[in-house]
Amino acid sequence: MKYAIIEISGRQFWIETGKYYDFNRIPTELGKQVTLNRVLLVNNEGNVLIGKPYLESIKIKAKILEHLRGKKTIIYKMRPKKKTRKKAGHRQELTRVFIEDIVIN
Repeated sequence: MKYAIIEISGRQFWIETGKYYDFNRIPTELGKQVTLNRVLLVNNEGNVLIGKPYLESIKIKAKILEHLRGKKTIIYKMRPKKKTRKKAGHRQELTRVFIEDIVIN
């Protein structure tokens, strides 16, 4: 089983080929190929490579599937005994990315 741990937009993700993942919005067009190069760790059939901090020889080929918005998160602030209430909502802008291949040079 081949998998990698990558860093994208300040967060770390465990990714595998043939699956799709939702990352924070990547400003590119739909259907475009992107290369993810901040690879922290790769497990290739039991052969583990660990970066310091990144692996320079590993590239991950991915394809942009769609841009979407995440689930609504409700923010509610209240100050007790002051009759102050504030309610707001937030939907995170996301990009769905399909992982095509993990290329090991």
